[in-house]
Amino acid sequence: MTEVNPKVSPEELSNERPSKISKTLQEEGDFCEEEEEEKEAVDKSMKPGLQRYLVAVEYIGTRFCGSQQQLNHRTVVGVLQEAFHKFIGQPVTICLSSRTDAGVHALSNVCHVDVERVSKRKPGEVLPPHEPAVVRKAVNHFLQKEGDIMLTDVRSVPGDFHARFKAQERMYFYRLLNGPELLSIFEKDRAWHVSEELDLVAMQEACKVLVGHHDFSSFRASGCQSKSPFRTLEELSVLEMVSTPHFPSITEREQNGSNEEGQDSFCSKCKTGLPTGSISNDIMAGDSKNGADLGFGIRRRHRCYVITARSRSFLYHQVRLLVGVIKSVGTGDLKVSDVERILNARSVTAASPMAPARGLYLGHVKYELP
Repeated sequence: MTEVNPKVSPEELSNERPSKISKTLQEEGDFCEEEEEEKEAVDKSMKPGLQRYLVAVEYIGTRFCGSQQQLNHRTVVGVLQEAFHKFIGQPVTICLSSRTDAGVHALSNVCHVDVERVSKRKPGEVLPPHEPAVVRKAVNHFLQKEGDIMLTDVRSVPGDFHARFKAQERMYFYRLLNGPELLSIFEKDRAWHVSEELDLVAMQEACKVLVGHHDFSSFRASGCQSKSPFRTLEELSVLEMVSTPHFPSITEREQNGSNEEGQDSFCSKCKTGLPTGSISNDIMAGDSKNGADLGFGIRRRHRCYVITARSRSFLYHQVRLLVGVIKSVGTGDLKVSDVERILNARSVTAASPMAPARGLYLGHVKYELP
C-alpha cells in the first residue's frame, strides 16, 4: 500500500471531501462483491497446525489512521498484528470484515487470524491450539497499554471461514447531538454536534425514501472500487435516544414514570428511544425551551439522535453521505422530496456534504457461525 503523507492527522483524513481522498486511503466500505471474488479470497488450504480464530474487536477510531495497515501510521490492523506477534512470537496476518475510516469507531468489528502454537521449550514442536478464552486474555494483556482497543470475543472457526466474505449483514450507528450548548468534553470526537434544531419526523420520512434496493451512485464517494453501485438497505432509521453519559436522579426517574414503574421503566425507555416532545426528552434537553434554571454547574444536555443503517455491504463513505442528506432534511436545508431527486441523480455531486467520521460507529457484523 502506498505510504500516506505523515503530516496528515487522523482528524484531517476524516474531514476530507470524498473527491480529495485517494484510493490508497479508501476505508468505510464493506466490499462483499461477487462469488468469484469470494472464492479467490478464501484460503484453499491451511498449513497443518494452524488454527483460525474469529475475533471481535472494539476501538476508538479517532486515535487511528483508519483500520487498514499503512506505513508509519498507527492503524487497527497494525496494532492487532503487533499484539498477536508478542503473544505467539511470530508474525500474523489480520483480515478485517469491514474497513473503517480514520475517526470511525467500532463497537464490534470482526477479523480472522491464523495462529500456530509452537513450543517455546522445544522450537519447531507444534502444540494443540490455544483455547479462544486464552487468546482473548493474552492479546488484551498486550493491548492494555494502548487504552483505545480491545478484543471482546474470540471463537475457533474452520480454516475456510472468512471474516469478510462470510459476513451476512453489517450495522452502523451514527450519533447526532443537537442543541446550541457547547459539546461536553465527554462527547468530544464521539458525535456530530448540530446546533440548529432538527425535525425528527422529517428525517424519519427521508429515511423511508432510501430504504430498499437502489442505485446509490449519489451516495458513493469518488474513488470507490466496488463494481456495482447497487446496494440493499435493509434498514435506515433515526430515533431519539438518551444522551450519554446520563445519571438520572430519583426525582428525574419519578418524572419519567410512576413510582410503581421505578428505575426499570426509565431504563427501558432509555434503551428503546423516546418519542419527540415527551416530558422525558424535555428533561434530557435541559428544558432549554422553557428556560428552566437547572442549578449552578448543571449543564443542559443535548438531544441525541441515532441513525441506524443495516445492509450486507456498503459503498465507500455511503453511510456518511446518507447521514449528510438526512441531517440537511432535519435542518430544513433540504425537503423530503429532494432526497428522491438526489437518489435519482446518480451522482455524488448531488448529495449534501458528508457527515464527519467522528459520529460513526460500526455496531455489529452478523454471521451464521458453525
